[in-house]
Amino acid sequence: MSIDTASIWLKFASVAVILLGALVALASHPALSLPTVWLTDLVFFPFDGAQQIAAEETRLFMAISGGVMVGWGVMMWLIATRLLPADPSLARLLFIEGTLAWYLVDTTGSFLAGGHINMVLNTGLMLMIVYPAWSLGRVPRPAGA
Repeated sequence: MSIDTASIWLKFASVAVILLGALVALASHPALSLPTVWLTDLVFFPFDGAQQIAAEETRLFMAISGGVMVGWGVMMWLIATRLLPADPSLARLLFIEGTLAWYLVDTTGSFLAGGHINMVLNTGLMLMIVYPAWSLGRVPRPAGA
């Protein structure tokens, strides 16, 4: 995969992380929480309306985790747009190592919490980020870098 193609995929993944983070953060306000309530209900299949995120402390953690996801997505965007063209090896390392760290913690936590569908969703997002970054290992470094 070329640097340009990898950059397109990584920017797409960055926007996906930012949008998901914003969706989660919006759930900190009850009037804006319905999409996240549906996502939570889907993760704890079956889709039956049993899961709620109305507790004050739950909404606080939705705000915190959504903010972290938005920040992670913005950082990914900056790596893809600014660092990747100048130093593909370092960009590759940051995408792969950071994503695998998130994946291991989030997926283990999802398993322990019983949110098994989130493990599948996490795997899709991890592959969306790691595959194009991994392919950069076959791209020659730019001259002078």
